[in-house]
Amino acid sequence: MTMRRAFFPALVLLGLAAAGADPAGAQALKRFSTTRQFHGEVRLVASIEFAGGTLNVSAGAPASLYGMRLSYDATRFQPVSEWNAGANTVTLGLTNLDNGRIGVGSNMQGQVASIEFSPQVDLELSMRMGAAVSLVDLGNLRLSSLNVETGASQTEVRYSARNAIRCTTAAFRAGVAELTVLGLGNSRCDRVTFEGGMGSVVLDYTGEWGGDTELDATLTVGGLTLRIPREIGVTMTTEQFLASFQPAGFIRRGNRYVSTNDATAVRHLTVDLHTSFGGVTVEWVD
Repeated sequence: MTMRRAFFPALVLLGLAAAGADPAGAQALKRFSTTRQFHGEVRLVASIEFAGGTLNVSAGAPASLYGMRLSYDATRFQPVSEWNAGANTVTLGLTNLDNGRIGVGSNMQGQVASIEFSPQVDLELSMRMGAAVSLVDLGNLRLSSLNVETGASQTEVRYSARNAIRCTTAAFRAGVAELTVLGLGNSRCDRVTFEGGMGSVVLDYTGEWGGDTELDATLTVGGLTLRIPREIGVTMTTEQFLASFQPAGFIRRGNRYVSTNDATAVRHLTVDLHTSFGGVTVEWVD
């Protein structure tokens, strides 16, 4: 199925981040780092709040529960590192000094954060990014749930290796953004939700599937591409307004579209799709 996709180049997003930037701010970068050793914790609830710049998230050394290295403009931003030992919760990142808001309009050149989590702990991870370019590699982590919210950003989330544990939900919410999620077949998530405003989104379901899964996607304006392995059976229910929908590889049954291989497929993806002015493309991959 082929549809019109809205495309927002990375240069446009980075231009938003640089709007109103003070060139002298890039010369005042400070460095901050924090780490906590792993002491046999079973579960960690982690939140990342990142106002803007470049963000890298990945698995770290097993002996370190979490760690963050940060370079930032101290005239406009301040580090966030809050640990609650009783609840096993941590908040990491960078906040804007202007009422702590996540937003644009500040100089973020050279502003970089690297955040890592132990692969030994069951992780509930939430991330909220402002005007950022983010690479989130979830491979080798024990991820039980994920919540990602992006502003005017460019974000790539990778499940580069199969999740070691079952994941209940992965939720993505994007504003004026480019969002790419790769390897969702490795996520072992029972359910994925996506809510998008304006932007270009790719949800890639390649990987080592462990069971059936569901996708609930809502798209206002922009383009959504679903990459699905050919061996996966797909049932898609759609309620659309002013959005063309011409599925290939599906049989229409009322407001449902069922892939031609659904009856013989071992694994299945159930999609509940809501669009208004958005376009959706399904790419079958080997």
